[in-house]
Amino acid sequence: MVLKYTPIILTLSMFFLSCNVEKPKVDEKSKVDYINPFIGSVTYGEKSEDAHGFGKTFPGAATPFGLVQLSPDTRTGGDNGSGYSWNHTTIEGFSFTHMSGVGWYGDLGNFLVMPTTGKLHTAKGEDDHPEAGYRSRFSHDNESASAGYYSVQLSDYNIKAELSAAPRAGILRFTFPKHDSSRIQVDLSRRVGGTSTEQYIKVENENTISGWMKCPPEGGGWGNGDGGGDYTVYFYCQFSKSLKDYGVWSVDVPENMVRKRVQVTGKEFQELVSKATIHKNPKEFAGKHIGFFSNFATKENEQVLVKSGISFVSVAGAKLNLESDIPDWDFDNVTKNAKSLWADALNSVNTEGATERDREIFYTAMYHTMIDPRAFSDADGKYIGADKQVHESKDFTYRTIFSGWDVFRSQFPLQTIINPSLVNDEINSLIQMAELSDKKYFPRWEFLNIYSGCMLGNPAVSVVVDAYEKGIRNYDIEKAFEYSKNSVDTFSNRELGFTPKSVSKTLEYAYTDWCFGRFATSMNKPELAQEYNQRSLSYRNIWDPEVNWFRAKDEDNNWIKWQGKTKHGQGCTESNPYQQGWFVPHNIADLTNLMGGKDSIQNQLNHFFEQVPDDFLWNDYYNHPNEPVHHVPFIFNEIGLPRQTQKWTRQICEKAYGTDAFGLCGNEDVGQMSAWYVLAAMGIHPINPGDNKYQITSPVFNKIELQLDKEYYNGKKFTILAHNNSKENIYIKSMKLNGENLDRYWITHSEIVNGGVLELEMGK
Repeated sequence: MVLKYTPIILTLSMFFLSCNVEKPKVDEKSKVDYINPFIGSVTYGEKSEDAHGFGKTFPGAATPFGLVQLSPDTRTGGDNGSGYSWNHTTIEGFSFTHMSGVGWYGDLGNFLVMPTTGKLHTAKGEDDHPEAGYRSRFSHDNESASAGYYSVQLSDYNIKAELSAAPRAGILRFTFPKHDSSRIQVDLSRRVGGTSTEQYIKVENENTISGWMKCPPEGGGWGNGDGGGDYTVYFYCQFSKSLKDYGVWSVDVPENMVRKRVQVTGKEFQELVSKATIHKNPKEFAGKHIGFFSNFATKENEQVLVKSGISFVSVAGAKLNLESDIPDWDFDNVTKNAKSLWADALNSVNTEGATERDREIFYTAMYHTMIDPRAFSDADGKYIGADKQVHESKDFTYRTIFSGWDVFRSQFPLQTIINPSLVNDEINSLIQMAELSDKKYFPRWEFLNIYSGCMLGNPAVSVVVDAYEKGIRNYDIEKAFEYSKNSVDTFSNRELGFTPKSVSKTLEYAYTDWCFGRFATSMNKPELAQEYNQRSLSYRNIWDPEVNWFRAKDEDNNWIKWQGKTKHGQGCTESNPYQQGWFVPHNIADLTNLMGGKDSIQNQLNHFFEQVPDDFLWNDYYNHPNEPVHHVPFIFNEIGLPRQTQKWTRQICEKAYGTDAFGLCGNEDVGQMSAWYVLAAMGIHPINPGDNKYQITSPVFNKIELQLDKEYYNGKKFTILAHNNSKENIYIKSMKLNGENLDRYWITHSEIVNGGVLELEMGK
C-alpha cells in the first residue's frame, strides 16, 4: 500500500515545494551582447546622394582603445577608409590595424593575412573576377560579429575565418577543407589608402616571422598622401603549423611609378603584381612590394592559427606585445578576454526601459566611442614620439588618432564622465606631440604623430579646457596652458578680427578664444582672460545685417557674394551658412540679439528643423550626418523652447540611428556620431564644452545609472530617472535634483560627478 501511494505523495510534496522555492531567473541579455559591430559598416550604398557616405565603421575585432583592430578588408582603393563596406561582395584579407568612420581617404590596414587554396596568386584580383587574385567572395549569411570577435566563410576557398583581438595583438583561426595545396599568405605591402613602399621579413624559426613595413606619404594613405601619414609597422607573427614549404613574392617596381590610392588598384600595377617573382625558403628578404606565403596540406576541418603582435616602435616591441597579450594558442580564451574587456568598459552606464532596438543602438554606440584615441605605446610604455625618436611613459598611455574637429563636440565630453583617465592620457599625449614636434601648439587632426592639418579650428584647446574645468588635471598644466595659447594665437582671427573668406574658421576661432579666456580666468590671469574674451566676440565682425546672417568677407573687408543661406560653400566647410551660422556656442545670448531677439531666433530654429527629411540623411538644413550642427537641437533650451529640444533629440535618436549597416546616417568620425547618441539618449548634452554645463533633454531610457570613476571623482552613482517615459511621453513636465525642484534645463558637471538623482516627470 505504501508503494502504491508513494508517487502521489511525492507529487504533492513537489507541488508544495515548488510554491515555496523561488524559481531560478532566466539570465537577462548582458550589455556586451547588445554590441553589433556591423552597425554603420557601409561606406556608400543606396541613398548615398552626398559626397560623404554612411558610417564607415569596421566590423572586426578590437578591445577598448586598443592598438590592434583585426578586421576584414573588402577593398583597398576608393573612399573606403575602414577597409570594409557592407555592400561589397568580396574580401581580400584580414589586416591588423583600422580607422573607424573617417571621412577622408583612409590609412592603416597593415599586415594583411589571407588563407587560400589551390594556385598561388600574388595580386588581389578584382571584385567581379576574384578568382584572378587571392580575394574571395563571401555572403552575409555566413558572416557574424560581436564584441571582440568576427567570422566569415570564404566562399571561393570553403575556408572559415575567425578573428579575435587583444590590446596589442591579434589572432586568426582558419578552418580549412581537405586540400593538398592549402596556404596562408601575408601581403606586406597592403595599406587601406595605398601601399607601404618598403618591407622587410625575417624567418625567425619554423613557426615565426618578423619584420616591418614603411608607410610614407609617397605610398598614399591618409588623405591619399596629403595627410602626411608616415609610420612604420612592426610585426612578430607565429603560425600553429610549421613553416616547411614557404616563400616570398617580390615585385620589381619601376623607380618612377606612382604608388598611391588610384595607381596601386589600377590595372597596370595589378598586372605587375600578378607577375611577381617567387623566392623559395629565404631566411630574410627586403623589397618595395613583397608578400609571404606558407604552403601545406590540410585535412577536412583542420584548424590553422596565426597570431601576431603589432608595434609602431620595433620588432622587439611587437614580440613583447604578443607574448604579453596572447602567450598561447587558445583562440576561445582570447575571444572571452576581449568580450570581458568590453563588458568592463560598458559597466560605467546601466540602462533600464526602452526597447531591445534602443539598447542595441546605445551599447553599440558606446562601443564605437571606445575605439579611439587608441594606445600607441607598447606593453612596456615605449612609443615613437613626434620627433621620430623612442620615448617611454610610466604614468600614462601614449595615444593617437585625434579627430579633433569632430570629437570635441560630444565624444570627449562623454569621456570626461565615463573615462576621465582616457581624457587625461590624451591630453598628456597632445602635450608630448606639441613639445616633441617642436611646434609648441596642438594638432587639430592628429594621425600617428602627424599634424595632418585636416579640417579647421583649435579643437584640442576645447578638449584641454573642458577637461581642466572638470578637474581632470594629471598632466603638466603650465605646458597645457602655454600650448593652448600658442594654438589660438597661431590659428586665429587676430589680424583682421575675422578669417578672410571663411565663416567656419571665424566662428570656430572665436569659440576657442573663449575657451582660452576661460582657462586664463581659472589660472588667475585676468588680463589674458579679458583679452581672449574680447577676441571671442570676433564672430560679430562677419554678421551682415543686410542678409541677417553670418557672411564671409575677403581680405579687404568686403562681403563675398551672397547666394542664400542654404547654398553650400560661401566660406563654410562641409556646410552652408545656415548650418554653420549657429556655431556661437559660448554666447547664445548674443547670438539671439544679433538675430533680432527671442522670437526671431525661435522662428529661425523652428524653420531650420521643420525642413529636415524624415530619414535625417544629408540635407541643407539640420544635417545630422555632419558635425557643425550637432549642438543646435540643444539651443532651444537656451532660448525658452525646451520642449523643442526634447522633441527633436528624441526624433534624431529614433530616426537617424539604426541597427543595421546603414544605422549611422553619416560618418562615425572616430566616435563623435555615436557619442552624440549616447549623451542624448541619456538626456544630457553640452552646447559649449568648457562651461561645465550639460543641457537636459528627453532621455530614451526610463533609468540611466552612471558609475563614477573612483580615481577622478568619488566613485558614487548618478542616476537619471524618467517617470512615465515612453515613445509618446517624450516631454519633461517637471524635474527634481536630489529631491529639490529644478527650474533650469541644464545641469553642471560637478552636480553629476558628486552623485545623486535627477528625476524627470514625463508626459505627452
